[in-house]
Amino acid sequence: MSMNQKKQYSGKELYSNLFSPIRIGNIRLKNRIIAAPTSPSMITTEGHMTQEMTAYLEEKALGGAAVVTYGEAIVHSATGQSHAKQLQLDAFGVRTSLVNTTRAIHNAGAYANIQLSHGGKYGGISSIGGEVASAKTAYGPSEEVSDKGEVIQEMPKELIYEIIESYQKGARLCKDCGFDMVQVHAAHGWLFSQFLSPVQNRRNDEFGGSLENRARFLMLALDAVREGVGPGFPIEIRLSGDDFSLSGLSQKDCVEVAVMIDSKVDLINVSCGNHEDSDLFCRTHPSAFFPRGCNVYLAAEIKKHVKTPVACVGGLNDPAQMESIIASGQADLVEVARALLADPNLPKKALAGNAEDITPCLRCYECFGETIKGESVKCTVNPVMGQQMAAKLPEKAPEWKKRILIAGGGPAGMEAAIVAAERGHTVALVEKSEKLGGNLHAAGASFFKKDIIDFCNVMQKRVEKAGVNIVLNTEVTPEYIRDFNPEALFVAIGSREIVPPVKGIDLPLVVMAADAELHPEKLGKRIVIIGGGLVGCEAGVSFGKEGKEIKIVEMKADLISDYNFFYKGALLPELKKYAEVYLKTTVKEITPEGVVCENQEGCFVLEADTVVCAAGYKAPYDAVDRLCETVDEYYIVGDCRNAGQIYQAVSTAYYAAKSV
Repeated sequence: MSMNQKKQYSGKELYSNLFSPIRIGNIRLKNRIIAAPTSPSMITTEGHMTQEMTAYLEEKALGGAAVVTYGEAIVHSATGQSHAKQLQLDAFGVRTSLVNTTRAIHNAGAYANIQLSHGGKYGGISSIGGEVASAKTAYGPSEEVSDKGEVIQEMPKELIYEIIESYQKGARLCKDCGFDMVQVHAAHGWLFSQFLSPVQNRRNDEFGGSLENRARFLMLALDAVREGVGPGFPIEIRLSGDDFSLSGLSQKDCVEVAVMIDSKVDLINVSCGNHEDSDLFCRTHPSAFFPRGCNVYLAAEIKKHVKTPVACVGGLNDPAQMESIIASGQADLVEVARALLADPNLPKKALAGNAEDITPCLRCYECFGETIKGESVKCTVNPVMGQQMAAKLPEKAPEWKKRILIAGGGPAGMEAAIVAAERGHTVALVEKSEKLGGNLHAAGASFFKKDIIDFCNVMQKRVEKAGVNIVLNTEVTPEYIRDFNPEALFVAIGSREIVPPVKGIDLPLVVMAADAELHPEKLGKRIVIIGGGLVGCEAGVSFGKEGKEIKIVEMKADLISDYNFFYKGALLPELKKYAEVYLKTTVKEITPEGVVCENQEGCFVLEADTVVCAAGYKAPYDAVDRLCETVDEYYIVGDCRNAGQIYQAVSTAYYAAKSV
């Protein structure tokens, strides 16, 4: 092996098990990393894949995953479409988009996998993925009425057998279109989960009663899939390792189901929870409040009882942890979803021994939120995510190499510096504080926000590696710019915390939110937080965990009104553990004793040792304008353009720098 090859494949020594091949059915995987099933809403109204979806999947293959899996392809769209826009395997003309996708995945070096799914009762009632037509009939294992009053009919036997046949046809179609394996979805609260449930399934026929009977639908569907694809063709199944619900299966039950299907499949993917249960969603798709790999033990338990290879999931991001999982025999493969949105090149970077450059997933659920909000996909830390089609176009080289000055070393400034330097420009990054990172340090100070600090560290290393001239403890002023005389200026000076015009806001007991996060030693026992937005609620959890008494005052009718509801679903249950919340409440005055508040019940005082001001951020337009007026070519990026989230900071900086 040449020196170049040793460098390219040094990860094989670091992660020898992770990068060992494995045979699943008739295919040989080059490593143990599978891009787990994901299904952003980049689907046409006819149920076909779009070119954007194909490019999204192709990028994962280019990044080095052995297998790339598309999630939730509906086999029987008349009854099983659980989200507003989903791939429909029985849609007229769907084959072309599937063929184009498998060709793209193959040409990029990976096997193509597709998940066969049916929403069960969610095919006719509202779900997290969107509303359904009101005229649709919902079919579940038994009659029931949902919490919203939606009527669910018992699925007739004739329909059960029709759906079984659709699994056979769907599997055959996928094979014909070039997929190398198929996955049957039998978890997360969808069709087969519903039939397996002893609470939801109250049937008296051969599809209800004992666990064996409740599993009959699944077993017949697996037989139908095998008939559709033939011998040797790999069939994967996604099972629950524990439903974590009184209405679902226990861990012991899940092991029994795994033993039942052991001989019918070639790979068992072990997940958990329920996609449609707001209390369990953040366990199925682990939030930052869970440790990385929190669901691996479920796969490890099933692996003890089956002969079939087992794959695990659970918010995995670190190749060293993946290596440990496989080396210790807890699982044979790892399946990774959100981590490959944050950095599709994770497998390649690990293989090259460059794990320190992997962009970490923040587990912020912005990817999930965008599937509903924009019917697309995005990632807080990856500005290309969801825009892969545009990224495939030839990049226009700079007309000439410029001297660029970047004012501000937060996430926007660092991203602009990295991209501009990679394009060949001479870049100086000037930051007024003693270190790069800006508000990332305060945002990442909470016990559950380590991912943000990891991201900050990765960005700092990239700035250094790019050869950027870093100047710290220096504020960029109009005079500084004139002396520097840049050919292009990036203004990335961040935002300012809003100080509300409240009497007493300048008293010693008042601490601004960022300062409070960075210096918790300034906080007393009793804390009143002004503002129930993202910053205030995260601070409440952080300080509450440390044993503080927390009260949050918010003038709006709800908390965190400006952030995706998936993350709210993770954060608010934690907040309830620690904080007393006052909604539709205004702050009238701050006194040495606490906060004078008013709501519809009248005026009252919340006693406090410390008042934390978390009223939000605003862009410093006056300062931005003064800097921009000194040059002909300038770019405003990040929070000083418009106060927002990390996504806006990274994205605006990336695309602005690409244009220089």
